[in-house]
Amino acid sequence: MDSVIRVNLPQQPYDIAIAPGNLDQLDERMASLDLGKKVLVVSSPVIFKHYGERAIASLTSAGFEVTVCKLPAGERYKTLASIQKIYNAALENRLERSSTLVALGGGVIGDMTGFAAATWLRGINFVQVPTTLLAMVDAAIGGKTGVNHPQGKNLIGAFYQPKLVLIDPQVLKTLPVREFRAGMAEVIKYGVIWDAELFAQLEQCDHLNQLRYLNTDLLQEILSRSCQAKADVVSKDEKEAGLRAILNYGHTIGHAVESLTGYRSVNHGEAVAIGMVAAGQLAVNLQFWKSSAQERQLHLIQKAGLPTNLPTGINIEAIIDALQTDKKVKSGRVRFVIPTQIGAATVTDQVPTEAIRQVLTRMVSSEQ
Repeated sequence: MDSVIRVNLPQQPYDIAIAPGNLDQLDERMASLDLGKKVLVVSSPVIFKHYGERAIASLTSAGFEVTVCKLPAGERYKTLASIQKIYNAALENRLERSSTLVALGGGVIGDMTGFAAATWLRGINFVQVPTTLLAMVDAAIGGKTGVNHPQGKNLIGAFYQPKLVLIDPQVLKTLPVREFRAGMAEVIKYGVIWDAELFAQLEQCDHLNQLRYLNTDLLQEILSRSCQAKADVVSKDEKEAGLRAILNYGHTIGHAVESLTGYRSVNHGEAVAIGMVAAGQLAVNLQFWKSSAQERQLHLIQKAGLPTNLPTGINIEAIIDALQTDKKVKSGRVRFVIPTQIGAATVTDQVPTEAIRQVLTRMVSSEQ
């Protein structure tokens, strides 16, 4: 069972290859791309322990000269200091313009490796081998790379496309349950903004909160449809001039929640789930979509074991202030992605602050 999805960009089209056992095919996939011999694999200690040797064995069998740079993978380590470590490893191992950085890990590792590739020697080759569900369906595709600034998420970055995204669903077996759920938030997002059929398929599942409830075919379908949705949108709007902004559904309030909790107590997917609940309720209140659609979204988010309320102790006014530092602010106005029906969304800057305050107040956990 093998899916290959083409990301059709005029400057640099590339493939997303999805198949069980793909990790052992890394050599063949990369050898066909006519890359240089030197490869620097960037990974985290935990992921490298599980999959590093397999990736290296595959690459060396094809004649690549492989070295490794290990970095901690938490969102709070997504900084320029970590990028410096990749630069140091690149320098030490004399990487050239034809050399390749391979990101073996989750979204944080992929974002940092991509940014290092975009900026080292003004741009070297870059391959994504995502190992989390969230990275497979979202972070590894589309060329957004970067690091966080203390004042906000992903404020430092570049658009830089990989040469290949290689996905092996089998590596999800070692993914912690909480991280699997985080990835499901992005899958649900694609159903809401782009693919009504994917949304309907998710509704037919009894449980979405653990990998063991998904059979191999369903997992392949979820990965393929999610990657296709991202590829479709990115192919139409690589640099987020218009349409691509819909991929930020749930992320506006989500990013504020992440940064205000110090990237420690709420992970990215959980924050996006909270943000989708808020954006969905805003859509109902502003009469963009029906309350029945919001109920369906809420049900899926709960079925995936994701939060629907704000974390305890978070300040609503602090969230509203944090929205002003969001990258999507234009002329001082916060741009929200608002769903209009299951499978479609729009972007608007006509969301009054009072409407946001009202929705967030309703989302304060009853345990607070």
